[in-house]
Amino acid sequence: MSAGSTSRRALANHELYLAKIVLSAWRRDLDKQDIPARTLGQAFHNATREHLVAAYGWFLLSITRADAPTQGLPRTVEDLPPMPEGRVFPGEINEFRQLEGGGWLGQMLRRTDSEIPGPRQPGNLAFASTDVSGAEQAAGWVTQLEQLFDRMGDSLDEY
Repeated sequence: MSAGSTSRRALANHELYLAKIVLSAWRRDLDKQDIPARTLGQAFHNATREHLVAAYGWFLLSITRADAPTQGLPRTVEDLPPMPEGRVFPGEINEFRQLEGGGWLGQMLRRTDSEIPGPRQPGNLAFASTDVSGAEQAAGWVTQLEQLFDRMGDSLDEY
């Protein structure tokens, strides 16, 4: 792997690490039971997910050996900059495209209704939410993303 590709992979790993820190704090606060789980989900879910989406974006750039576009990190395969003339996207991009369309990766990348506050309850500063994804779902995303990075990173190292 090139030096640039390695640093993009390091940035992907760093974002995964940050997601794990947020997830750990989420679980710690859930165990305390001082704050309702729904409110904690509102506080931690999107933060964890955004670190994972950033990790995914850095990994996409690492696989394609592309620089980060000026408009920011790609959130999906469709956000990737075009390949230079004479080069094509690696085969791994097709797997990502499929996972984005209907797999766990698509779930992680989609904005959920729980991120849009519902009506506030009288006397409570927190907004009610009807569908807050739990810490276990976020933990599953962390695990699946790590496994995907490891598997694809190993195959790319062979080039």
